Amino acid sequence: MILHSFIPFPAEFVAIANGMIFGPVWGMVITWIGAMLGALLAFLLARQYGQPFVRRVLSKRKVQNLERWVARHGLGTLFISRFIPIISFNLINYAAGLTKISWWTFGWTTGLGILPMTILMVVMGDQIHTLPFYLWVFMILAGALLWIGVHRFLRNRSLEI
Repeated sequence: MILHSFIPFPAEFVAIANGMIFGPVWGMVITWIGAMLGALLAFLLARQYGQPFVRRVLSKRKVQNLERWVARHGLGTLFISRFIPIISFNLINYAAGLTKISWWTFGWTTGLGILPMTILMVVMGDQIHTLPFYLWVFMILAGALLWIGVHRFLRNRSLEI
């Protein structure tokens, strides 16, 4: 999971494999800790090396506008984005590191935000051979409905801004 922050491959495969190998409890613990360590490392790298670059490339006015937007909407956007599976986990980590979001805010939004998907993927891995077909269909439909709901929420929120 830590390497996932630097090598592009679906983290869901690792979480499912952890569930298959370590079971639901240890699989979840290992996956979540690994994902958090990778996220914090990516955030650190972006903060350390990317933020100075962005400040050199963007005008002072654009940097100030970005900082105002992040101060106003950053926490909610960061937290909600963790629930949208089509937004790259790693992209969020690096993008957050380019902003002035605090370590604390990044840590708790990431930790809570990735927990539901981590649990789901690990349990799926643990139960991959025992879940009946109708539960797989239900989970896929529930995921699709969640995605549609979050997408509409974010779209409506962006219209208000």
